[in-house]
Amino acid sequence: MNAVKLKRLSFRYEGLKERTLDEVDFELSFGEVALLSGCSGSGKSTLMSVICGIIPHVTTGEISGKAYVCGEDVGGMTMSEICRKVGVVLQNADAQIIQSTVEDEIAFGPENLGMPRDAIADSIARACEKMHLLPQWNTRTLSGGQKQRLITACTLAMNPRIIILDEPLANLDGEGTKLLMTALKKLASAGYAILIIEHRVDKVSPYADVVWHIEKGKVARVADVASYAENRSERIPDECKAVPSGETVLSAKEVSFAVGKNRILSHVDFDVHRGERLLLLGENGSGKTTLTRLLARLYKPSGGKVFQYIDSSLGTRAGKKWFKRVGVVYQNPNYQLFMPTVRKEIEFGAKDKAFAEKTLQTFGLGGLADRHPQSLSEGQKRLVSVAAVCASEPDVLILDEPTVGQDYANLKRLVGLVNELHERTGNTVITVTHDVRCADALCDRAAVVKNGRIAEIGGKEIAERFFKGFSV
Repeated sequence: MNAVKLKRLSFRYEGLKERTLDEVDFELSFGEVALLSGCSGSGKSTLMSVICGIIPHVTTGEISGKAYVCGEDVGGMTMSEICRKVGVVLQNADAQIIQSTVEDEIAFGPENLGMPRDAIADSIARACEKMHLLPQWNTRTLSGGQKQRLITACTLAMNPRIIILDEPLANLDGEGTKLLMTALKKLASAGYAILIIEHRVDKVSPYADVVWHIEKGKVARVADVASYAENRSERIPDECKAVPSGETVLSAKEVSFAVGKNRILSHVDFDVHRGERLLLLGENGSGKTTLTRLLARLYKPSGGKVFQYIDSSLGTRAGKKWFKRVGVVYQNPNYQLFMPTVRKEIEFGAKDKAFAEKTLQTFGLGGLADRHPQSLSEGQKRLVSVAAVCASEPDVLILDEPTVGQDYANLKRLVGLVNELHERTGNTVITVTHDVRCADALCDRAAVVKNGRIAEIGGKEIAERFFKGFSV
């Protein structure tokens, strides 16, 4: 018996002319790790929504064909019945975490399923061990990668036999990726059915038993997996010709940051140079995002100071004038998309409507111009957030995991446009990433953050050495 079977399944969202899924035939077996990949907006998350019952029970539209889970028609099952069979790890970790501690967050699902107290305690312990989490950790202070591991642990604790993960490698470092993929492979060997929806084909395919590709709502099994992975994993060459000035534009002096008793950064000393592309590297929870937020004046240091030499008229406070000169792309795009359409989002910070329209088109967003940003896929939201900040042409551009959710074509486009802006304006670009494919192309200097400190800083060789130890 198949774990999942879709038979000539088609779906069209209300208000859209085109089908998102078009007569899809798809199978997932118990004991199997399957990878589903394809372009952003091609229907991957919609297919997942059908399997887990969100379509048609929550999201409505025009649907035809059949979807079976464990041999039962999804349309005839209740959401409660589906949830006991299918566990889902979504892209947006922040939207799923509601409790204040790791232990309480993992316990939430099993408690709602009515599991005995002893069984819940065992599930928490096993899930924490598999995902390298501590039950007492405060969820508010976790890094993006740690949150990703947490929501995966929450799903594992409910013990569903079918597990679907949507972009699970989004914010994971190399070690976290190995940890997760090894755990999933072991579950499949024990009889679970695992479906991974992911753009990082090279990181998942060594563990996958079958690979599927989706394009324009059509799904097909990939025959030559090696070539498929290779074509989507090549490193993007650095073709940027701009030369940094060497002057200091931002400077951290003895900077520390703590939340309660949890010290995240400790006595950080380093300078950012005007006109350089600085790459910030490090394991999940090392303090990279916190450091960028301190540089951007989104946080205030617990100790030490951050000095800016962008413009003396900007003073020492964050405000409208400051954020016109310092643009930040957050790790979670949902936190910064607030306008009613994609076009309005990009127009908000642009110098005029003509430049906003040009940015819209060069980022490949013309077809989404009149859509509400929150109606887009997570990958599309990320692209819109980068485009909107780039449209303001800031002196300092801070990118926190900007390539998450991007297919390879969009990845190359995004990197090229960031570098084009850099060459044209001479701005300073600070990028946090775990994606080796784009690292070299966004780097003049690299700094490794480890245990809340700058462990080493130097040229591209630092990035090369950092990523070398994490090939899957």
